Amino acid sequence: MTNQPLNSNNTRVDLEYRRKKNAEEMRYQIISFSLMLFLTFVAFAAVAAKGFTAAFIVPFILLLATVQVVFQLYYFMHMSHKGHEAPSMFLFTGLFMGLIMILAFMTIIWW
Repeated sequence: MTNQPLNSNNTRVDLEYRRKKNAEEMRYQIISFSLMLFLTFVAFAAVAAKGFTAAFIVPFILLLATVQVVFQLYYFMHMSHKGHEAPSMFLFTGLFMGLIMILAFMTIIWW
């Protein structure tokens, strides 16, 4: 299989394609940013509400933070693009190893 050229040697087609891709990427970033703001407001509202206990609020905020980290990685750090498979693999391997270490230390300390 030969490498396909990145452009079609037609500047008008290439320009239209780049504009379309840039508009699509900007739309994803705006939606992601809006969702992150919404999740932040939900976290503040959960803390400000009087009916919730700390046993509910702490895991809830950690869950919202995890969702926001995923949005950050995939949309603002462009991990959803092609060519970022190796950095994704290293990132998730590090995350997995970190979680294993936390679990191991919690097990050693608590039991």
